[in-house]
Amino acid sequence: MLAFEESNFINIGERCNVAGSTVFKKHIQNDNFAAALEIAKKQISEGAQVLDLNFDDGMIDGPAAMAHFVNLITCEPDISRVPICIDSSDFQVIEAGLKCTQGKSIVNSISLKEGEEEFLQKAATVKRYGAAVVIMAFDEQGQADSFERKIGICQRSYDLLVDKAGIDPTDIIFDPNVLTIGTGLSEHNNYGKDFIQTVEWIKKNLPGALVSGGLSNVSFAFRGNKIIREAIHSVFLYYATNVGLDMGIVHAGNLPLLKDIDPLLKQLCDDLIWNRNGTEVTEQMLLYAEKVKGKGVKKANTSDNDWNAKPLSARLSDAIVNGIDKYIVADVEEYRVSTDIEPIEIIEGPLLDAMGIVGDLFGSGKMFLPQVIKSARVMKKAVATLRRS
Repeated sequence: MLAFEESNFINIGERCNVAGSTVFKKHIQNDNFAAALEIAKKQISEGAQVLDLNFDDGMIDGPAAMAHFVNLITCEPDISRVPICIDSSDFQVIEAGLKCTQGKSIVNSISLKEGEEEFLQKAATVKRYGAAVVIMAFDEQGQADSFERKIGICQRSYDLLVDKAGIDPTDIIFDPNVLTIGTGLSEHNNYGKDFIQTVEWIKKNLPGALVSGGLSNVSFAFRGNKIIREAIHSVFLYYATNVGLDMGIVHAGNLPLLKDIDPLLKQLCDDLIWNRNGTEVTEQMLLYAEKVKGKGVKKANTSDNDWNAKPLSARLSDAIVNGIDKYIVADVEEYRVSTDIEPIEIIEGPLLDAMGIVGDLFGSGKMFLPQVIKSARVMKKAVATLRRS
């Protein structure tokens, strides 16, 4: 379903991607293409209007897998009726797909990352096959992460494609990099707003060009909590489509209508996307996430008496796992003196053990990225204290 009624946003199905779906990847590795085709069919039945195909994995022959799967699709009426988005960081894989597709396909993607000459060569190949092309907001200096960098790279790319490569502007699809918000790092706070404002700028200043984005990136800080992530996706999509976002890589079956989102959660999503209240809104979202999921890391009791009553090794572990820096300097120094061991042994012992717990919790979806960053800050403070010893 779509994010809101009467939307003309084009859903690009994301589940035929070995990097984004472990189930799809397993089918491809096991040479079970029949099961992989069922995933494609299901996406279309759930509303996907374009299928993104990606076989970028070290254990998979990318060009062969892409060509074989595309050939299979052409024999499936339920799948071949929608366009294919050939997605790969390896241009050989892209060409393998282009040679097999019927009708007009989309190439995802090329960029200025390796300079203008290679950019124009790839653009010429895409044009020869009659495909549209996604342009990532990268240049020789790397990924664009601000409004100014995004619009600068998009303008430069547009001029090269139209004036030098002879690409029809309507075959140009810009992806201005959907980046993660709600991480707890202040430098990431504007990422959502910058993307939306870039979409609006492209539609006003680059005639004919379309705009796309990988929606799942925006909510990655809350990996493991479907309620939070799907709400962020729908709210973000609402604002982006209102200023001209044409399409995006989404799980079409997991987009709730805005009216079905809890009003408090909707407000938190608004505040995150538009960077209202800074990192405070991230804390509020974490509290909400724990309430709706019930699996978040519980805050430790940080009264002095209760804290000091714990065994010293437990205090070190709890401080890092729960992101509490109030006692860490005193505790690591007490541990060093009481155990009479080298600082490096403390770092490689109880401190790294605690970070291992953090990694396990994050990997299982029981801890979110802002909490991981807090833990890392406490770890950094502990290491800096030991280095001064």
